[in-house]
Amino acid sequence: MAKKTPLYSKHVEAGGVMVDFGGYELPVRYSDGILAEHAAVRERAGLFDVSHMGEILVEGHATAYLERLLTNSFSDMAPGRVRYSLMLYPEGGVVDDVLVYRRAEESYLVVVNAANREKDYEWMKAHAEGVTLKDISDETALLALQGSAAKEILSGVKLPEKYYTFIENVDIFGMNATISRTGYTGEYGVEIFLGNEDAPVLWDRLIEKGAEYGMKPAGLGARDTLRLEAAMPLYGHELRREYLASEAGLDFAIKLDKADFIGKTALESIPARYERIGAFVDGKGIAREGTPVFDEDGEAGLVTSGTMSPTLGKAVAMLRVRKERKGKLFCEVRGRKLPLTETPLPFYKRAKQ
Repeated sequence: MAKKTPLYSKHVEAGGVMVDFGGYELPVRYSDGILAEHAAVRERAGLFDVSHMGEILVEGHATAYLERLLTNSFSDMAPGRVRYSLMLYPEGGVVDDVLVYRRAEESYLVVVNAANREKDYEWMKAHAEGVTLKDISDETALLALQGSAAKEILSGVKLPEKYYTFIENVDIFGMNATISRTGYTGEYGVEIFLGNEDAPVLWDRLIEKGAEYGMKPAGLGARDTLRLEAAMPLYGHELRREYLASEAGLDFAIKLDKADFIGKTALESIPARYERIGAFVDGKGIAREGTPVFDEDGEAGLVTSGTMSPTLGKAVAMLRVRKERKGKLFCEVRGRKLPLTETPLPFYKRAKQ
């Protein structure tokens, strides 16, 4: 049976269409629909419940532990910073992608994907040396306020100035929270960690304050179209146990020059045969996840994520394709060949403010 976040009743009251996602009942959309929610985030602001994400505290000899466990480097990371990383199997495939928050010299918060929470925690415990781990997911709510109007909506609240930084113990409308300049939409935004008991109160305050700015509550559908336009990978799509981490286009988060980490030997010894690229779909049709992709010599890979981009008005797809391929790519959708035009990622990038 799927779990409920502390905001479940708020979604039902707002007309949310609830689905099981990552073991939680979450809204896929509200009454205005995915396109309206997507546009609200791109043009004004949207409010997401992401309380299904997992949070794990790491303390003790935490820096050395995370250097060994994860692909990125943390010894040069100042408290108050956030860093994206991958957690790998020895064979080089991906356990999960995570965000690491450095709270103090030897205290970190690791945020993991909901569907992987139990698997990740067991993996982290199995490789724990000199650290204490605590899963605080069930006592932690997480709201994401995304879009250019977020600053106005949170006027008077102390916010992190730089991307991928955070502030703890912030007073937000009388409640204590951690506020992080992170998100999964490609827009300016913040993510707000707080206790379960305060989450419904904060949700109501943000809905009330956001109304004058055209903010909308947004569900999983808009979250997916927004992250795809911003070319942000999703575990189970672009990242899997079966895919080498070096084939995901995330080299900025893989530090092969550090001493060692789980999976490093595999990445150094196994050549990357595939790569992640972006493509526009030429003609009518949408290339969905799992659609085979071909070149002149035959099958060249597959679509890992695909949709009709609401912002661009055309079908886009992220592909996992052979690095050595010949000629123009195409895919087959319902028996029709659809040409694909390769394009740099991301598909959408917000203008600097």
